[in-house]
Amino acid sequence: MKSLFHLAFNVTDLERTRQFYGGVLGCREGRSTTTWVDFDFFGHQLSMHLGEPFKTAATGHVGDHLVPMPHFGLVLALPDWQVLAQRLQNASIDFILEPQLRFAGQPGEQWTMFFCDPFGNPIEIKGFKSIDTLYAT
Repeated sequence: MKSLFHLAFNVTDLERTRQFYGGVLGCREGRSTTTWVDFDFFGHQLSMHLGEPFKTAATGHVGDHLVPMPHFGLVLALPDWQVLAQRLQNASIDFILEPQLRFAGQPGEQWTMFFCDPFGNPIEIKGFKSIDTLYAT
C-alpha cells in the first residue's frame, strides 16, 4: 500500500511560512485560507496553522548527539539529500546538526541534518544510499 503522510502544526506568520517552506525548501504551495496554508513536502502534506508552535527540548539521544524533541522530517535518497543539503547551506540555514554521516559502516548508515523553521519547529532530513536500509538492524 502506498500512502501519504499528513502533519498539521502551528506557525505564527503565514508569509514567513511561505518564504521558508516555498522559497528555501522549494515546496509547492497547495490550498490556503487566512489562517492556514498547505505545502507539498516532498510528496507529503504539511498544513501550517496560525497558533503557538510546539515546545521542544534537546532530549533525544541519537548517537553522540542530543536532538530536539518532538521533531518531524523526511527520508530521501542520498543524491536528493545532497541537493537539499547544498540548497540549505546556500541559504545560510543555522543548523542544529550540520549535514553529516551518522552510523558509518553500521546497519542504518545515514546522512542527517537538523534545523528549525522560522518558528522553532525542528526538522530532520535523512539521506540513505538505499531506502531499503531504513529499518536495518
